[in-house]
Amino acid sequence: MGHRVDVNPIAQGAWALSALLWIPQAWFAASLIAGLLQAMTPQAMAAKLAIFALLGVLRAGLDHFAQRRLVRDARHSVAVLRQDLLDREAGRSPVDEARPDSGALGALLSEKLDMLIPALTRYRPAMARVRTVPIVIFGLAAWHSWAVGLILLMAGPLIPVFQALVGMAAKQASAQQLEEVSSLNTMLLDRLRALPDLRLLGAVGRMTDDFQHHADALRKRTMAVLRLAFLSSTVLELFSAIGVAMVAVYVGFLLLGQIDFGYWTTPLDATEGIWLLMLAPAFFDPLRELAAAWHDKAAAEAVNDELDALDAGDLVPLLGGTAPAPALQGPAHIRTRSLGLRIAGREITFPDLDIAPGARIALTGPSGSGKSTLLACLAGLRTADRGRIEVAGHTLDADSAAAWRARLGWLPQDVHFLNRSLLGNLLLNGHKTDDASLHEALRKAQADGIVARLPHGLHTRLGETGVGVSGGEARRLLIARLWLSRTDAILADEPTADLDRATADAVTDGLLELTASGRTLIVATHDATLAGRMDQVISLDEGMS
Repeated sequence: MGHRVDVNPIAQGAWALSALLWIPQAWFAASLIAGLLQAMTPQAMAAKLAIFALLGVLRAGLDHFAQRRLVRDARHSVAVLRQDLLDREAGRSPVDEARPDSGALGALLSEKLDMLIPALTRYRPAMARVRTVPIVIFGLAAWHSWAVGLILLMAGPLIPVFQALVGMAAKQASAQQLEEVSSLNTMLLDRLRALPDLRLLGAVGRMTDDFQHHADALRKRTMAVLRLAFLSSTVLELFSAIGVAMVAVYVGFLLLGQIDFGYWTTPLDATEGIWLLMLAPAFFDPLRELAAAWHDKAAAEAVNDELDALDAGDLVPLLGGTAPAPALQGPAHIRTRSLGLRIAGREITFPDLDIAPGARIALTGPSGSGKSTLLACLAGLRTADRGRIEVAGHTLDADSAAAWRARLGWLPQDVHFLNRSLLGNLLLNGHKTDDASLHEALRKAQADGIVARLPHGLHTRLGETGVGVSGGEARRLLIARLWLSRTDAILADEPTADLDRATADAVTDGLLELTASGRTLIVATHDATLAGRMDQVISLDEGMS
């Protein structure tokens, strides 16, 4: 996926150059101060002041350009990474067992990827300055005074050594914090999905206490990261202050004539001494910037580790991709030959199927016999390890899968709605329909009474889990959607599971009403009553090994 995002090197170069320009600017500032002590002529003072101002304007311009470019490039890089990750996960088969948890993936896409931006806009530019500015200043300082160079050489390396030690702890703390964020998002999503059941069981209080416990754990992780950030900044400020103070003491005593060492041939004059004193803070400034952005680097590394773990997992792509395709032509005849695959270390061989258009087939067998897996293979959501599938006279492969799915309707056991109105969910395929056809579909699915009691009717938003309707009612609403979708074949996975007998019969009646119009129906079920109302029952328990 290539998640190693970066920013334009020109912007990093401009950021480093703006810091280097302080060296000549400080020289003219030092010469101005020394000139005041030595009665410099007004003309010379004006010339130096003009050059000082010009360099200041140039530095400000470079800073402005670099900051804007860095922020723009960082946001663009993260946006591209987010879209690549979204496309990658959208192209994953919905039956992929390695699919990441939706709560953790949502946290990664919405929150964690943005943690890369500070590393790109602060840490990377700071690192560019650290690689150039201190080295140049050290060389110039040592050229004029070996004592000043020795002071900088002693104080400077202590900072990156300490940062390396703190960095290991900071990365671990950031990783633990991000892991806590993912678990908290996953927990919240799971609890929201199960909220109706938790209310029925009287477990809302326990859920609240559990969520409070996880929130406190996240707060503690966050404070641990902040403590490390403040600790590293404090120690760095101490080293920087000591280094600048030692340079100031040396330069001050040398200019006052109290000491007479630390230079190569001739003592430092006022301009050189003041210049070196002004360069000392600039020597430590890039290191201070790097320390301030060190926790940004730790957070970015933790995010990259999570992306590495996501990349390392095997991805089962959706056969045929996600792009829409025109419906596959030909009668909806389904045939399988020598179909088999390996699931959880077990070999499953499916019986050969020959399903004519309009047939009603029930797939039965114990849990783990491959009923849902066979439905996924017939829908082109999963590829079998051996054998072949023919649909509408075509081999089901990457070239025909999307076109075949355009003719399929799907009724899952776990119902999900999109965050739009009920009407928007019923017309999910984009087909236009009139009010008469809409109400006729609801009536045949025995769902018209469900819509009538909703607070806003067809314009009610049910949320992803269908809050406000029961499991059986949600499946009847999906049957109404199947009526409106005009599909030729319907695959239903445990459509009556967890339903009472009366509700299960209503769902069964709705499905059988669909087949009266000539549609093919294939259901995977444990429900003997539902299986008994099909034209043919195919048992899969014999193919397990």
